[in-house]
Amino acid sequence: MVKEHRLSIARACRAAKLSRAAYYRQGVNWAERDAPIMEALNAVVSKRTRWGFWKCFDRLSNQGCGWNHKRVYRVYCGMRLNLPRRTKKRLPLRIRQPLAVPAAVNAVWSVDFMSDCLYDGRRFRTLNVLDEGVREALAIEIDTSLPAKRVVRVLERLVELRGTPRAIRMDNGPELIAEEFVAWCERHDVEPRYIQPGKPDQNAYIERFNRTYREEVLNAHIFSDLEQVREISAEWIKVYNEERPHEALGRQPPAVFRAKIESMKISTSDLST
Repeated sequence: MVKEHRLSIARACRAAKLSRAAYYRQGVNWAERDAPIMEALNAVVSKRTRWGFWKCFDRLSNQGCGWNHKRVYRVYCGMRLNLPRRTKKRLPLRIRQPLAVPAAVNAVWSVDFMSDCLYDGRRFRTLNVLDEGVREALAIEIDTSLPAKRVVRVLERLVELRGTPRAIRMDNGPELIAEEFVAWCERHDVEPRYIQPGKPDQNAYIERFNRTYREEVLNAHIFSDLEQVREISAEWIKVYNEERPHEALGRQPPAVFRAKIESMKISTSDLST
């Protein structure tokens, strides 16, 4: 404006909404001005890669450098030396839930994850779902990744086959505290029963089931691919539910025990009518 339109400096500054001091102030080459600080920080960080800011600043102060900590920190951040701090995600307070479950179908389901690897070293996970009331294995979903959306799809499929449970007992895994899973529980009026962190005994039914599944399937076979894991697990679920006696059910298979409970419920309803 001063050169092209031949305005005075005062009018040009008012038009550009700048102070006259900004017009007269010389630009600062911060890279050149802070070069000694950058060189000193590089010398410290090259030898001590895991030191944080204050360790580096104290080291420079002990070497006789008199730079202000605010200026050093500005240069430190400009060099992208500030490492992200790992913080532990805080969970809401969990109340210990009673483990006693009535002998009823769809009273409480248990959900838990397991992991193993194929012969070539690839890891895979399993999502195990158990009906606590009759100790019946409802599903074992197997894949390399099982996010919250996949968990919801598995539960939706089980609800269509078995009906909606009153509650689901589980730990505080990221898939089970995700918004999508919590919203699904609210939509279906299912009570989520989270165990306390570090207390797997509060989910003892499925933990005992996991041990049996690992001993009889995961540790007993060498798997070449996921399809083989799925086939063997599906056959094992059928044997577990229909043939394997369960001590807690009077040495009866879970499917036989469930059929007796359902027949008793039907006969009771007939008497009432």
